[in-house]
Amino acid sequence: MSWFEHVQADRAAGRKRLACLIDPDDLPTGRAWTDFLDRLETSPVTDVFVGGSLLVHRGIGGLLASIKERFSGPVVLFPGSPEQVVGGADAVLFLSLISGRNADYLIGRHVEAGMRIRRLGMEVVPTGYMLIGDGPLTTASYISHSLPIPEAKPSIATATAVAGEMLGLRAMYLDAGSGAGRPVPVAAIAGVREHTSAPIIVGGGLNDAASIQAAWAAGADVAVVGTAIERRPQDLAWLPDPVNASSSPIQR
Repeated sequence: MSWFEHVQADRAAGRKRLACLIDPDDLPTGRAWTDFLDRLETSPVTDVFVGGSLLVHRGIGGLLASIKERFSGPVVLFPGSPEQVVGGADAVLFLSLISGRNADYLIGRHVEAGMRIRRLGMEVVPTGYMLIGDGPLTTASYISHSLPIPEAKPSIATATAVAGEMLGLRAMYLDAGSGAGRPVPVAAIAGVREHTSAPIIVGGGLNDAASIQAAWAAGADVAVVGTAIERRPQDLAWLPDPVNASSSPIQR
C-alpha cells in the first residue's frame, strides 16, 4: 500500500496523523541531531515531511538517509523547489499553489521537476497548496510572490479547494506558513472538509496541543508541526497522540 493509500485508509476509518516538518536549514547537528531523531521515533509523530522554502546549508539526500536510519514511519518530501526533489523518500507532495496566481508555482516549477521525479520512480501526490492568513508575512508568501487567502474568507478557501479537486488534485494542504502567529482558522478547514473528499493536510501556527487537536476536530487528516518542534527539539512530550483524536469513520 502506498503512503497516500494509507492516508486515505486512515481518513476512511476516522484515524488522524501527525507529521513533523523538518526544514533542512533549521536543524541541530551532530549528537543533538541523532538524539532528536531518537525522540521523534518514540513520539506520537506518524510521518516526517522534509523540505522548506529555502535551502541554504544542508543537502536533502543525506538528510533523508539519516532520518530513515532512526525513524520507522514514512518520510515525505515537501519540496520548496525542484532542487529539493531527490531519491530516498516514500512519496513527494507535488504542490500546486492554488491560492496564488504565480504561474511558476502553479505549473512552472513542476515542469522543471517532473522528469526528475519520473526517473526517480517515487510516489507522487498531486496536492493543492493553499496559504491562508492575515500576516505577518511568511517565508512561503515572500518566496512565492503570492497573497494568502484572508482568514475571514473561509468561503474562498472552500471554493479554491473544490476547484483544485475538480482539476484532479488528490490532497489539499492548508498552510498558515512557517512561524505563523496563528494557525489556519478552523472555519476554513471545516469548509474544505464539508465540500471536498480529498485528504486534508494542515500546517503553520500549530504551536501547542490544543491547536493541533482543533485542526483535527475541524477535519484535518494530517496535522503538520514544524517551527514549534524546531524551537524545542529536546522536548516532544507536549505533542498530542493522534490515536486519541480519532473521529467517526466515513459513512459509505
